[in-house]
Amino acid sequence: MQGRPPVPLTRDLVLVGGGHAHALVLRMWGMDPLPGTRVTVINPGPTAPYSGMLPGFVAGHYRRDDLDIDLVRLARFAGARVVLGQCEGIDPAARLIHVPGRPPIGYDLCSVNVGITSTMPALPGFAEHAVPAKPLGPFASRWSAYLAAEGPARVAVIGGGVAGAELILAMAHALKARGRPAELVLVERARALSALGRAAAGPLRAALAAHGVTIREGVEIAAIGPDGLRLADGTRIAADFITGAAGARPYDWIADTGLRLHDGFIAVDEYLQSSDPAIFAAGDCAHLSAAPRPKAGVYAVREAPVLLANLRTRLSETGPLRRYRPQKDYLKLISLGGQSALGEKWGLPFSGPAIWRWKNRIDQRFMDRFRALPAMAPPAPPALRTAGAEELPQKPMCGGCGAKVGRGALRAALAGLPGGLRRDVTPLPGDDAALLHIGGQRQVLTTDHLRAFTEDPVTMTRIAAVHALGDIWAMGATPQAATVTLILPRMSPALQRRSLSEIMTAADAVLRAAGAEIAGGHSSMGEEMTIGFTLTGLLNRAPITLAGGRPGDALVLTKPIGTGVLMAAEMQGAARGAWIAAAFDRMTKPQGDAAQVLANAHAMTDVTGFGLAGHLLNICEASGLAATLELTAVPLLEGALELSRAGHRSTLYDDNKALLPDLPDDPLSALLFDPQTAGGLLAAIPAAEAAETVAALQRAGYAAARIGALSAGPPGIHLT
Repeated sequence: MQGRPPVPLTRDLVLVGGGHAHALVLRMWGMDPLPGTRVTVINPGPTAPYSGMLPGFVAGHYRRDDLDIDLVRLARFAGARVVLGQCEGIDPAARLIHVPGRPPIGYDLCSVNVGITSTMPALPGFAEHAVPAKPLGPFASRWSAYLAAEGPARVAVIGGGVAGAELILAMAHALKARGRPAELVLVERARALSALGRAAAGPLRAALAAHGVTIREGVEIAAIGPDGLRLADGTRIAADFITGAAGARPYDWIADTGLRLHDGFIAVDEYLQSSDPAIFAAGDCAHLSAAPRPKAGVYAVREAPVLLANLRTRLSETGPLRRYRPQKDYLKLISLGGQSALGEKWGLPFSGPAIWRWKNRIDQRFMDRFRALPAMAPPAPPALRTAGAEELPQKPMCGGCGAKVGRGALRAALAGLPGGLRRDVTPLPGDDAALLHIGGQRQVLTTDHLRAFTEDPVTMTRIAAVHALGDIWAMGATPQAATVTLILPRMSPALQRRSLSEIMTAADAVLRAAGAEIAGGHSSMGEEMTIGFTLTGLLNRAPITLAGGRPGDALVLTKPIGTGVLMAAEMQGAARGAWIAAAFDRMTKPQGDAAQVLANAHAMTDVTGFGLAGHLLNICEASGLAATLELTAVPLLEGALELSRAGHRSTLYDDNKALLPDLPDDPLSALLFDPQTAGGLLAAIPAAEAAETVAALQRAGYAAARIGALSAGPPGIHLT
């Protein structure tokens, strides 16, 4: 009896922003998903910082990584796709979300949790000479560099609220620990610390004074220059590190949504629903119309269960919405620079090292929800199975080239074909493309497809297109025409149209930039997304094949390796999101420019499913030569070696390693057998040209390296 088929996808839920509320929604969704919903999260980067630990990072109590919620890993757990980009607008009428550099993203239901910004565009000179405290990434980089410098420090923080006070106290502590004398000024246009009761404001002012912080309140800033601030009365405040933590400011694009706003923030009702029933909002970007509250992360955390319940209700069209009832006051725990903190609730203050430890426990407990995601039990295998089934690998099958059939099985199948039917078709043994002769024109024909390893069809399409073009570029041809082959998971007609629009727009952009035009295609539905291309390319010269290598040739590789181990680890939640994002950037980088630099190569191939060792072996066998690889010269993707050391391998690894059983299989050597998706070009070029060729590739933006050489001898690979 067949198992029940998966529920077709019928609704798109898009979470704009990776704020605290959305991070919790994703975690809860992963534990209990709603079948039939496709979830997308849009965020500028692969991680989202937890703002509660920012002062501790600035003070030096936490590492930068301690603050980050890994959205890529969290989305994998939730079965969601991640779109890495800054939202620049929502069109409620068309139900489209605009992100630069990609097709618009359609939605049926949308939630916004993008937080606030502390940029100050109206303040002359701020953009040129200051750094906002939010977003955290640029601020953290600038602060780390400033802290590492030598000599006296002059720091100014604009904004005399609790956030500004915490920030400057943390800076004072860090600079003192570095042994740097510091002048620190907290600047506020009104009265500093006005959000606190008098009983709590007094101890915080005392802490600021004890750390040497001068408070300038009731002053207007006229402009910011390279050497500090100029006030409206002409007074100057010297500073060479200036940051802004002055209150909450909404992102500019929110004003253009047409939603009802309050002071620029999205006005929501007691259900966290905006004036458009298809758009919800939570956290600092939302204004609670029924019960206004100050901007504080605690409300976003408390909103998450209500937001999730109401999103599920709207998606399933069942039951009433749930009300959010915010508490009247909340516990404020304010870092005092060192490992001490001030607490305040209902106007009553309390402070000391024990309060900091309490705050640290609360912060760490929140972050632990995302560091250790619950292990969801896989379906139990059938009790009765065909003999031999238990001997096959049971781990999930990799996507991309990791899902391909091994070289041995493929070659054995091809070897049995008779061939010789047509004289205008020239087989090129070992190469992944065929050479056609049409009149006096040479044409290259190739095809490739990939089983998706990311839920984002745009990223997957870009990778698949670059991957398929690799065979054209490797032979020295110019891309000409393409047909597209798609398998989409079962989904409603509306979602089919959205998906096809995203895929075809992305495919056309990559192929058109390479000089090829889409001539048609074929689509069907299946269990999972697969994207493939059949391509032709034109040659005005003899093709560059595997067989042209010469003794003494230098071996040059244009891209780092490690995509297979990274994708395999990502499927298991073991890879950092930043590593995956960097790998996607490498995989989506076209190689047309690299192919032009390598146009005079004697032999060339693209490194894909058989791994670097397997594809180099192809060159050796076709050219009748041996190869020497300088193992430590091979460029690696960030995280690849760390994951290899942890034992992660692609499902195609064993087949690839069997090609060269005498080579070692230590963690670094193992990456030679790692199947690559949209991998680099591997070229054999004259040794005298190697240095300039590598330099030219690097100038063109490739992480290219000289990794070895060809020599006379029986085909094989030796490591040094």
